[in-house]
Amino acid sequence: MSAEEKTVRSPWLTVWLSPRRTVERLVATRPTYFVWPLAILGTIASLYSQVSVIDSAGYLLNWQLALSLLLFGALVGTVWLYLSGFMLSSIGRLFGGQASALHMRTVFAWSTLPTILGFLIILAIGASAGRGGALDSVPLLVAAASVWSFVVFLLMLGRVQRFGFWRTSLTYVFNTVLGLTIALCIRSFLYQPFNIPSASMRPTLLVGDYAFVSKFAYGYSRFSLPFSPSFSGRIFSANPARGDVVVFRVPKDAVDYVKRVVGLPGDRIQVKQGELFINDVAVKREALADDGAQQDACGSEARGHVKRWRETLPGGASYETLDCLDNGFFDNTDVYAVPDGHFFALGDNRDNSIDSRALSQVGYIPFENLIGRVSVIFFSREDGTGSPARVRATRIGRAVR
Repeated sequence: MSAEEKTVRSPWLTVWLSPRRTVERLVATRPTYFVWPLAILGTIASLYSQVSVIDSAGYLLNWQLALSLLLFGALVGTVWLYLSGFMLSSIGRLFGGQASALHMRTVFAWSTLPTILGFLIILAIGASAGRGGALDSVPLLVAAASVWSFVVFLLMLGRVQRFGFWRTSLTYVFNTVLGLTIALCIRSFLYQPFNIPSASMRPTLLVGDYAFVSKFAYGYSRFSLPFSPSFSGRIFSANPARGDVVVFRVPKDAVDYVKRVVGLPGDRIQVKQGELFINDVAVKREALADDGAQQDACGSEARGHVKRWRETLPGGASYETLDCLDNGFFDNTDVYAVPDGHFFALGDNRDNSIDSRALSQVGYIPFENLIGRVSVIFFSREDGTGSPARVRATRIGRAVR
């Protein structure tokens, strides 16, 4: 075979116009060729492209965002490569296909090339436009690359499984339904994504943060399981600890709140002059430098600088709080005696939080109403009011404590 023929037969060239013949040669001769790197690069390219739709393409060159997406993409790409290969092979057999999981991994990986190419084009244009350059064509480029990859995937799937149009389509539909079922199970029993809509937990959580909530941390109840029948109590119950940042359902208005647990059953909670007391003992706190950057966390009554404290609860949990006002509405309270089977929760932004101090709105939270513990921030973007939303790359991957 001549050098020219070898060049023509290279899968890197033939995949664009002859995806079916390309994948057929790959599964027959080199089914593992570049499969793992392509799966990871395809996942990273897809994530990057989605970010570029909501942010300026120049910001894609941010190294912190790049590192976060690289690590996350490597993990998700690897897991989804092997899971997709297994599912596509198993579902294909239901319709008479004979392709192995190894061959399905080849299909999955090589069908991501259009997505990778689209991302490289977006990245190149973004780099030439500069950091502040906005690309109106980014959504169109992302859509075109996604559709191209989808078509290539179906063509490759049909050729490897020896399917026609209908069996290929059914295999894809069944695979999608199975994937959504797995995602629903993960969301229901393991981790559920939540977004932060208010400033009540600043500086720990900001408006525009997206965090995973551990559903199994405290067991399961009718509030934490979707479509669950009505039952009382919790299954596999575990109690929260002081300092845990939790999501719970408020009994009075059926709204999900995120706050920090400070009081457990039997505790006596009180706030005096803005200082938290647990069982008549002041919680240890250390003054930090005032921060003008937190001014927007305090609403219309903000001062030039906002007082910051580091509180340390009994048990060792330590975190920052904001003190927007001297003698705020909840800076001096009566004693709250936490009843059995309940907990007491506060927002870290003490003067801008409706929490357990407001007995008529939130009050004591039954353990049954716990949904889960906030674990990690997986995405964050600025509020975007009055200006384009921007990704806060430094917050991605940050553990919530």
